Amino acid sequence: MRRAPLGTAAVAVLLLTAVAGCGGPTPPGGDGTTATAPAGESAGGTSSAVPGNGGAEASAGASAASSAGAGVITVAFAGDVHFEGRTASRLTAPTAETAFGPIAKTLAAADLAVLNLETAITGRGKPEPKTYTFRTGPKALTALKDAGVDVLSQANNHAVDFGADGLADTLAAKANSPIPLIGIGRDAAEAFAPHIATVHGTKVAVLAASQVDDLTNQKWRAGEHKAGIASAFDEKSLLHAVTEAKAQAPVVLVYLHWGEEGVACPTAAQKAIAKKLAAAGATAVVGTHAHTMVGAGMLGNTYVAYGFGNFLWYGTSNYTASDETGVTTLTITADGRVTGETFTPAHIDGRGVPVPQTGSAAQAAQKRRDGLRGCTGLAAVPN
Repeated sequence: MRRAPLGTAAVAVLLLTAVAGCGGPTPPGGDGTTATAPAGESAGGTSSAVPGNGGAEASAGASAASSAGAGVITVAFAGDVHFEGRTASRLTAPTAETAFGPIAKTLAAADLAVLNLETAITGRGKPEPKTYTFRTGPKALTALKDAGVDVLSQANNHAVDFGADGLADTLAAKANSPIPLIGIGRDAAEAFAPHIATVHGTKVAVLAASQVDDLTNQKWRAGEHKAGIASAFDEKSLLHAVTEAKAQAPVVLVYLHWGEEGVACPTAAQKAIAKKLAAAGATAVVGTHAHTMVGAGMLGNTYVAYGFGNFLWYGTSNYTASDETGVTTLTITADGRVTGETFTPAHIDGRGVPVPQTGSAAQAAQKRRDGLRGCTGLAAVPN
């Protein structure tokens, strides 16, 4: 969210790559700590007060509800994040730089910033029988907060990479996290529960689910009495969650893990669920998983972004344009209308850090990104 200039806390640089299964080799270990059974949150969702609601943070940002009008907010989105491989050591290395480097300023400038944390938060557990498994420790959550992130989705195919013990630790980390984690929980009610925040007097609900049909979605899907991730294949629960969220907040943001790896056009399954979520009242339906950017635009009154690509990743990939990324910032009115979109292009460097592009490189990145809309059936965003 919009906040005072970031300090010089020791935080991490993350990385990106696009490889099959969202992954890379299982790390030799994590910096996580062994956790006990999670304290958890209310199944009814989480809530917080952010600038403009008269709460503890009001003085930090209430003076500028928005230049566009009372209740108008900005929401920044970015893609997949890991603290693995070439970036894992950044969690302990002393540095004056935030986890994301200079582009963190773009996230922090928005009233709300949301991305996907694609990893278990644990130092325990047995790796799941899959090609790639990821984990990190609770320090990652503080690093992400310091880098301007306000909400994290863990509804993805790597949140439960280390079995029941890893899931227990992840839920314990969620219960004690400095920023909200959505899309995962002790049961389906908690996994589908939105985080609700009041921003400049406007209520915003953010929820998440995974549409990736893989081992995690098959084995670790949250149920009535089962911990796990929120699954988009449980359409009834997902659509009900959006409808319920809409009854509480005029702005409803749905962050999905979806799409086909390496493919820059949306799948039929993506288009189908986007239409249903739009009909249920979603203000925006966005997400990641393809390891490359996919087109974005308007589906009626609903903003849809089919893929933000990698953001901070651990290695390299042969997927086309997997090192192209950026931050998408939406302007949204108090009644839930998207009235503008700004894209801040970035290029993932050799450290795995998304470095903002400038000049002709930025113009070329913007043109390519806009061109991705051609196969989506979406309309341009009003600006």
